[in-house]
Amino acid sequence: MAHEDPGKEPSWKADFPIESKRATHVSRREFAKFLGLLSGAFAVSNGFIVLRAMAFPPEKLEGEQFVANVEDVPVGEMFQFEVGEEKIIPYILIHLEEDQWRAFAQKCTHLTCAVRYSKEEKKIECPCHNGWFSADTGAVLQGPPPRPLPQLEVVVRDGKVYVKEGES
Repeated sequence: MAHEDPGKEPSWKADFPIESKRATHVSRREFAKFLGLLSGAFAVSNGFIVLRAMAFPPEKLEGEQFVANVEDVPVGEMFQFEVGEEKIIPYILIHLEEDQWRAFAQKCTHLTCAVRYSKEEKKIECPCHNGWFSADTGAVLQGPPPRPLPQLEVVVRDGKVYVKEGES
């Protein structure tokens, strides 16, 4: 086995000229700067969301909005619909019993997951985090949701189902 001269640079260093210590080293200052910038970006984005919600509150529905015909939603079933001019807020219409109808926003008040009516449980379920709401009032029954589901008033007239903004 041949010994290399201790003062001479090994031949493999010519093939890999980057020092491994320099290639992987991150100073505390660089790391703190990165964390500070990242935290600042999160704070600014959260502030933007809050300001946008305060500056542009959701508009109330004007008058009655047609949703479906009575025969289109059997007793115990749910029907998804959208209302408003931009039609971006989804709602669910639930035909609880013969003359009982309810309409709720389809977004859970916890993390805005889509909720659905469970016919077997006779409750509204948020499958993301096992949250449950009353199908009669929208009140929270179980899980992490902090508030009840927003509700619209349902009007049935001449075989047609309409919704309107509830009395606040």
